[in-house]
Amino acid sequence: MRPLRVVLTGATGFIGSAVLRELAGHRTGEDAGSGERLVVRAVGRRRPEGAGPADEWVRADMAQPRTLRGVCEGADVLLHMAAVISPDESECAAVNVDGTAALMREAARGGVRRVVHLSTAAVYGPGPHRGTGVNEVVPAPVSPASRTRLAGETHALAAGATVLRPGLVLGRGDRWVVPLLAQCLRAVPALWDGGRGRVSAVAVDDLARLVARLALAPGADGRADGRGGIWHASHPRPVRVGDLLRALARYDVLPAVTAELPWQECLERLRAARIPVSERQFALVATDHWYRSDEIWRVAGCSPGPSPLAWVEDAAPWYRSAVAARTGG
Repeated sequence: MRPLRVVLTGATGFIGSAVLRELAGHRTGEDAGSGERLVVRAVGRRRPEGAGPADEWVRADMAQPRTLRGVCEGADVLLHMAAVISPDESECAAVNVDGTAALMREAARGGVRRVVHLSTAAVYGPGPHRGTGVNEVVPAPVSPASRTRLAGETHALAAGATVLRPGLVLGRGDRWVVPLLAQCLRAVPALWDGGRGRVSAVAVDDLARLVARLALAPGADGRADGRGGIWHASHPRPVRVGDLLRALARYDVLPAVTAELPWQECLERLRAARIPVSERQFALVATDHWYRSDEIWRVAGCSPGPSPLAWVEDAAPWYRSAVAARTGG
């Protein structure tokens, strides 16, 4: 029987490597959804760790569209997990916009039947956002990464993709969210606005399960409901910032704090500390930024897991090392 061929970009990154691990657990016939043998073709500048002997690796660079020629040849599914997060607009555009456009052209040329494209809820820009559904607020991205990822979505949507917008993605390999929390706590050692803010979050392994389920679902087009489109992809239950900080303190990832400060005083202390964290970044992890995300899990037939904080104990050793490296111990 012809194997099911899945093309995966970003397989050496935080989320893409988790997707690769998840796909490795689907290599038996019955787990592949339709009884087909599964072969993963990783696209990148180097072969990812965890790629199996039956998998393929194509050397290509998302920033150089000409190198993508033929990467989707003979493929059934494209999982586009690659992205650049940088303050350099041109660097982000080269991958997130031009690279995505070129990749979608290759998917069309190769006859790919289903596409899953990873974006981010950060495209909505400044909040507060409380229980927002898709299309209920106009995206207003403020960073080069968010602006270019929003622009890249248009190419994916034109290709009929299922576009996923997760909020904060947490777990082993996260070099942004929890290290940012650590920086903010050093500058403002308190429960920000009493820790009442709620944020959309998802464990990286849970997000990877969702991506794999969408990729391997039976059917010719593989789109979540036959239409593709944009979907929020966080855990359905938002997380209170205070609960997140307490969970991380429980496992010695972050220092425990009990003092409460009103939001305006938090901003004043952040400015006085002169750390390389913008007020926008601080607000993103400290104030209400949560989006209704239950529908994609239901449509995909995939459990989101018991809690978006269930990952903390397992990831704590990795986070302790990452935070120490970021903050100098």
